[in-house]
Amino acid sequence: QLQLEESGGGSVQSGGSLRLSCAGLGFALEAYAIGWFRQAPGKKREGLACISSPDASTYYTDSVKGRFTISRENVRNTVYLQMNNLKPEDTAVYYCAASQYYSTLSSRYDYWGRGTQVTVSS
Repeated sequence: QLQLEESGGGSVQSGGSLRLSCAGLGFALEAYAIGWFRQAPGKKREGLACISSPDASTYYTDSVKGRFTISRENVRNTVYLQMNNLKPEDTAVYYCAASQYYSTLSSRYDYWGRGTQVTVSS
């Protein structure tokens, strides 16, 4: 069973930064496309960014383009989401997921972490 574990969430003020980590437990993340998603209370899960395998191409949705950066560090078996210039509307639970497909559609992803809370205050 493939497992992923997110970390790095927390509370920051508007304009602040956080770096989320997604670790693969017992398997190599580099063999999969990895996506970052978020879900705020009462809202649908939103795909934010994804990174392909093996060439590490990246894609961002408009809501985070220019503020968030997804990257891989294969030696640490970890994918990161650097989040800058955070806004209160970025408050949500953030999830990473693994897929054979390079996509921001959550239906394409088979393996999910449990999420990490990000709270941005104004």
